[in-house]
Amino acid sequence: MTFLAFLLVDGLLAGILYALTALAFVIVYKAARMINFALGELVMFGALLVAAGLHGLQLGFVGAIAVACAGMTGFMLLFNRVVLQHLLAGPVISLVMVTLGLGALMRGSSQMIFTDVPRTIALPVSSDLLLIGTVAIPADRLASAVIAAMAVAGVALFYRHSRTGVALRAVADDRQAAMASGIDVNRYVAMAWSMAGTICVLSGVLWTSVIGGGFGMVLVGLKVFPIVIIGGLDSIAGTIVGAMLVGLLESLAAGYLDPVLGGGFGGIASYLVVIAILVVRPWGLFGRRQVERV
Repeated sequence: MTFLAFLLVDGLLAGILYALTALAFVIVYKAARMINFALGELVMFGALLVAAGLHGLQLGFVGAIAVACAGMTGFMLLFNRVVLQHLLAGPVISLVMVTLGLGALMRGSSQMIFTDVPRTIALPVSSDLLLIGTVAIPADRLASAVIAAMAVAGVALFYRHSRTGVALRAVADDRQAAMASGIDVNRYVAMAWSMAGTICVLSGVLWTSVIGGGFGMVLVGLKVFPIVIIGGLDSIAGTIVGAMLVGLLESLAAGYLDPVLGGGFGGIASYLVVIAILVVRPWGLFGRRQVERV
């Protein structure tokens, strides 16, 4: 029973971090209807910027995060302005290829730019074990999950109650109607990219404190695709639910099925669920079914 409780807690903590990372994907998709295949690289790059500010520039934890957020926001705005706005009217495959190219560029350039930068980022909290019932949890991992949960809640409230959030939802619902209502679509798409950049920085810091830095962050980005397909590509609530389901599924599969079927099954269990979801409900648990008039 203690082992099951540990797996459930571990899955929930991972699911919260997955939810934060997946929000960076959903925000861009809702605003621009664009699938970002460079998400893992953006999370990795954001973490490396924080590590450079922390270890290289000696800015302190808060200062390093602030500088990294500013740098990622500027990079996302530049990428949207110089590259994406010229491709939005083109075929979908061009948008897919440009994000794949961006990911490859960031993987290669990070090795040259951050050669001497340590890949470690430690949260300014104790790493002692906390005993919750019969389950021992590292305090820094619990702190990472709490910070991620607060960030996810903040983004959800921003979308629901702020004027900017309402405008972003209007753009997501019907771009043509939003333009007819006087909403500057390009401006809000750029804002969505800048928000995604900030989220990638925070997600990169939290994941680095849990699993370490480097190319492992790119694999975290790949876990986002099962999450958004299960929950629904255009649903923030579905993203949160999908992330929790994937976190629990991976943890339980790793604990109970890996010893029987071999190591690594926990990593592919979510993809098997995705196949089932695509067969039964292709638009996801909370996504909107696309209805087209023929």
